[in-house]
Amino acid sequence: MSGAADRVLSVLLLGLAAFIAVQANQLDVPFSYDPVGPKAFPMLLSGILGLLSVILFFRPGPGGSWPRGPLLLRLIGVLVLLGLYAWFFTLAGYLITTAITAAVLAWLFNSGPVKAVISGILLSIGSYLLFTYALGITLPWGAWLTSAA
Repeated sequence: MSGAADRVLSVLLLGLAAFIAVQANQLDVPFSYDPVGPKAFPMLLSGILGLLSVILFFRPGPGGSWPRGPLLLRLIGVLVLLGLYAWFFTLAGYLITTAITAAVLAWLFNSGPVKAVISGILLSIGSYLLFTYALGITLPWGAWLTSAA
């Protein structure tokens, strides 16, 4: 990217940081088990993003080139896949959505199909166990599964 493109990106990221900070500031939970509340983490991330955006604005990186050809198609595929992941997350559930997404991402970046499927399944199960048992975070099973029960 050129210096001008870096500066445009930094202004956009600074706007995103401000948006996140405003939205996080509006979080209001009547009760919380956490002493710092739900605002702390998004406010911290928006502060870090804002700081790095300012640094990028004043110290843009060296000029580079935009990806072309197969790499550009892969990157567009990643964006589409992550959008689909967000769309199907609550509908299909964490385990299925994460396994499919991880497998397709691995396949997009030249993993064999068997390795991609195995890594997707292991990542999905491993991260589910980590979130559920180690962090105590409830993840969705999926609307199709919970409505049938």
